[in-house]
Amino acid sequence: MKTAFIYDDSLSSYSFGEGHPFIGARFQRFFNFFSSHLSAFKDKFELIKPPLATDEELGLVHTKDYIKAISTASKGIILDDIYRYVSSDNLNPLTGYIPQDIDEGSRIIVGGAILAGKLIAENEFKKVIGIGGMHHAKPDFGEGFCFYNDIAICVNNLKKKYNLNKILVIDTDAHAGNGTAEIFYSDNEVLFIDIHQHPYTLYPQTGYVNEIGDGKGKGFNVNLPVLPGASTVSYEYIFEEVIIPLAFEFKPEVIIRYGGSDPHYLDELTNLGLTLSGFKMMGEKVRFIAEEITQGSFIDLQLSGYNIEVLPYAWTALICGLLDLDVDLGDFKEETPPSPNARLEETKEMVKELKKILRKYWQCMGNKN
Repeated sequence: MKTAFIYDDSLSSYSFGEGHPFIGARFQRFFNFFSSHLSAFKDKFELIKPPLATDEELGLVHTKDYIKAISTASKGIILDDIYRYVSSDNLNPLTGYIPQDIDEGSRIIVGGAILAGKLIAENEFKKVIGIGGMHHAKPDFGEGFCFYNDIAICVNNLKKKYNLNKILVIDTDAHAGNGTAEIFYSDNEVLFIDIHQHPYTLYPQTGYVNEIGDGKGKGFNVNLPVLPGASTVSYEYIFEEVIIPLAFEFKPEVIIRYGGSDPHYLDELTNLGLTLSGFKMMGEKVRFIAEEITQGSFIDLQLSGYNIEVLPYAWTALICGLLDLDVDLGDFKEETPPSPNARLEETKEMVKELKKILRKYWQCMGNKN
């Protein structure tokens, strides 16, 4: 069976303007790279255009007032109280306003995430690759280059429309997914696992190990903060010691992984230590979880990354791990990469602390040091 590949060049409208770290040209750059480097691309993938999300679909997470404000400001209408709705990093740095047409670009990303969930829930495809991961967006506030939380909207649609109540979300973006975490903080139907650079060194300064959820959701919000420089072996340790055991005990009906290239050691906004082999390893681990629990089914979404040269290679390496593909990445030279064991001992200490906290909620966390 082919893999669904949700993509259209119209995604480029999700762009913040010249001088901003997030430019929409990233999407076409990645797609052109991946499709040209993978011979037989058309034999392995079915290309599907993402639809625009409706107000009703956005309303699965966001307030009507917020949706109206973003839609209005995106048309060039100046709102005097714009900071009530967004942080300054969500504005075009040259104009100081909401980027033109960003509402439409956001709706395309959300529409793609909803479609990805539909394709999996209705068994049209077992594997779906797409664009997404706007994990900083909150119900009534946009920040961190994110306006609408496509991940949370996809999850809520799966819960509401398809009555699914065990959804695993793995966030490998270098930044903590504060918006997604808040939305599901009291929800025991969503196991949210988030690997990210330690909060005291990186925006949004959330995602400590003791932030484990609230009420019936306690134990279902799992943070894995790693120190700057943490490299491939640390990430592999985290998958083996925490993510895989939790996934096996939770037994999700749907697996969603998202996050782009910003854990790479050459990223311009972060300070982690992954190399391309680390991204491929993460893909392989997610594939293993899916093969063991969901008959190989998963959704994978890419969005972040702030070194435009690295981005297509890292996204591609991760997809190669997910799909067990070989793509020639030999023309990209990773000069002076960090040791793959960088920050391993500190990562082990973090995992040890986390297990002590989680053992009350998960049997798999109770008997290992």
